Amino acid sequence: MRLALAGDTMLGRGVAEQLGRRPPDSLVDGEIVEITRAADLFVLNLECCISDRGEPVRGKVFTFRAPPAAVETLRHLGVDCVTLANNHALDYGLDALRDTCTHLREAGIAYAGAGEDVEEARSPVVVRDLPIVAFADHEPRSAASLDRPGIAFADLAEGVPAWLRKAAPSALICPHWGPNMAQSPVPHVRKAARELREAGAALVAGTSAHVFQGIEANVLYDLGDFLDDYATDRLLRNDLGLLFLVELEPDGPRRIEAVPLKLEYAFTRPARGDELDWIRQRLREACAQLGSEVHNEDGRLVLAAR
Repeated sequence: MRLALAGDTMLGRGVAEQLGRRPPDSLVDGEIVEITRAADLFVLNLECCISDRGEPVRGKVFTFRAPPAAVETLRHLGVDCVTLANNHALDYGLDALRDTCTHLREAGIAYAGAGEDVEEARSPVVVRDLPIVAFADHEPRSAASLDRPGIAFADLAEGVPAWLRKAAPSALICPHWGPNMAQSPVPHVRKAARELREAGAALVAGTSAHVFQGIEANVLYDLGDFLDDYATDRLLRNDLGLLFLVELEPDGPRRIEAVPLKLEYAFTRPARGDELDWIRQRLREACAQLGSEVHNEDGRLVLAAR
């Protein structure tokens, strides 16, 4: 299976404003769309709700809500599944979360990591015969319970919980973990990654940092950002990202390729020139810190996973 993976995709705020002025298929360069649509399976982290209902959660600095038209952007990209286990799924309350799930279902897009109750939120969704499990390690107030909708939450300070270890074998695990703007995975994230590998996960693909991190065996610690309107940190360069292409077999990845991206305001395109050089160097350094080596194959950034 050729699996495409993209990180945090935020279609609210300034991106939502652009969706009111531009067609839904105008937010990502056609060259990238061609790649994502050619994959057997495309999964990304949806860093917002999709609704026209609800009010922003009180006391929260950043709240993200996309209009229903955002679903057409996802369809145009060829998205097969989104992960909803993150700290923005409930930014506009329970009705907005329910709307998100409804819009996705009606568009034929699967979702993982949220649901009407804790059982649904934690359950794997199977797409193209691949079980996909998503969870977040922060914002416990968003956690689903026996009688309340929400996200799948796991307190990794206590280690990987039993329900997650049970779901891990042969699955794609998508954690929203660790702090923002961290160049490297923090100790509790690395510990959890090791436990998920030992539990038999086929692939672990994390998000949350807003910058891409290194790769260790079958763990892509953070996919970085894919599409947003965020301010740019000139040192950490959260405006430079990666789209990951993984040749995935039942027992893990055979090959991992990283496609360099440039995130402009509400528009993502291929990286060029100095942007490309910066991404290549940063990925090599991040992977070397984890004992992995990035190769250049005809201009492509590639890791041989085995």
